[in-house]
Amino acid sequence: MLQQLSIQNYAIITEIEINFYDKLNIITGETGAGKSILMGALSLILGERADTSVLLQKEKKCLIEGVFKTQHSSVKNYLIENDFDPDSYRDDEIVIRREISPNGKSRAFINDTPVNLNQLKELSSLLVDLHQQFDTLELGNNDFQREVIDALANHANYLSQYQLLYKKYLAEKKQLEQWKQQQFSANKELDYHRFLFDELEEAGFKENELEDIEADLKVMSNAENIKATLTKIYFELQENEQPIVQQIKSLNNQLQTLSNFHSDITSLIERLHSAQIELQDIADEVDRLNNSVNYDAGKINTLNERLALGYRLLKKHTAQTTRQLLAIKDDLQQKLDIVVNLEENIAKKENEVNDYYQQAQKIAEKISANRQKPVKPFEEKVNKLLAQVGMPNAKIKVQVKNTELNIFGQDAIEFLFDANKSNRFESLRKVASGGELSRLMLSIKSLVAKSIQLPTLIFDEIDTGISGEAARQVGIIMKDLSNAHQVIAITHQPQIAARASAHYFVYKEIKGDKIVTSIKLLNQDERITAIATMLSGERPTAAAFENAREMIQN
Repeated sequence: MLQQLSIQNYAIITEIEINFYDKLNIITGETGAGKSILMGALSLILGERADTSVLLQKEKKCLIEGVFKTQHSSVKNYLIENDFDPDSYRDDEIVIRREISPNGKSRAFINDTPVNLNQLKELSSLLVDLHQQFDTLELGNNDFQREVIDALANHANYLSQYQLLYKKYLAEKKQLEQWKQQQFSANKELDYHRFLFDELEEAGFKENELEDIEADLKVMSNAENIKATLTKIYFELQENEQPIVQQIKSLNNQLQTLSNFHSDITSLIERLHSAQIELQDIADEVDRLNNSVNYDAGKINTLNERLALGYRLLKKHTAQTTRQLLAIKDDLQQKLDIVVNLEENIAKKENEVNDYYQQAQKIAEKISANRQKPVKPFEEKVNKLLAQVGMPNAKIKVQVKNTELNIFGQDAIEFLFDANKSNRFESLRKVASGGELSRLMLSIKSLVAKSIQLPTLIFDEIDTGISGEAARQVGIIMKDLSNAHQVIAITHQPQIAARASAHYFVYKEIKGDKIVTSIKLLNQDERITAIATMLSGERPTAAAFENAREMIQN
């Protein structure tokens, strides 16, 4: 419940503080006194946007604070899920504060913890149901109508299970569609990719093969020159009348005769010996190379053909090396594998999607059955309340049609209305007048409020367009509603005001050179005067006083 509302520097309010009762709180006052301003201030701590135009004194900040007391588990769960300090929720009390600075900056706090407007709206929706005149339009909204039936059906657990499954179904279905699109795109190029891969696979090139062929061809094309040069070098090193290798050996032998005469000669002997060994090894390698180099016309022709194939494929794939060509082949292999794997994955995913759909549909059918159960009692109770509030000829009918699965199940729910016993029911949004919608909304909320744990219901002039007996019956409904819920209502109807557990009067007064709004809690005598004034005008008659006294007592 809303225990206290404090407002500073808002519109034409300098500073007021209201302590509300836990039953039926009625707010009255003359037109223009500032009753709706109170609702505007309250809406700010419920998450509505604001700007500096609400500041009474432009150089000061606006401060609005609401103190709520609630033991509802959903509120505590919300605070825990959003990482609020558990110690901040003491004695089941929540303080919501909104500040608007002269520079236009707005800040919001829940138990002194800064929050954004979305968080404020989420929490306030668990604390307060604010119904204003224009909110009757919501009654024609199919989502609201479905929520009414769901509240009466009391199957929140089924809805949670269903929506979890349905979201999984949608996610898996989206993945399936993406894979099918990918498969479609891949299939368009599948044959071409397979042709390119088969061509490279048949060519069978190995790592650096084309580069090695080019080197081999260069050698074989110059085989005669290479062999002549290598033969000459080998001859000079090994077979000449005075071979170089033999000369080095001879020189080394001569140097050894001097080894006893100088200490450095030993190192020279070793170096000459190493040179001899190295030159001998070079001679052997030259001979080996010479023997390996041969002109083979058949092999040259074969290599040229292989190289031509390689050049053609390099040009076709805009590659420069054999390594790049093999990388292209691997990439084509992956693309072909993706198509094969996609076919398998799509088959599995189709089974998963179908499974989620079947599971969701089973729960949707239970939800549909649950929704049907309260329809008849709901129609009867609402129609009875409509007669009670002065609409004896009006009837409501709930139409439930089967639809494709959606996030809310497989039902399309619409409230149909007949205002004149014509037995022609049409969409509520098309045929109900503003006054009819107001009384219908009150009737519906009085029923739904018993099915949900909503601590505070606020009605801002919902009684517009009614009077007399209808207003009295509205007062009775509100009074009955306040037995289980805190109700705060702004009204112009004396029949409703007379039912108040606490009656507040909003008025304007002059403070200094400004007209400001104030509010006070009326005592018994003041209540009688206020209601008498509502009955007969600014100067109530003795009969009005007597009538007012009787209304309060009854």
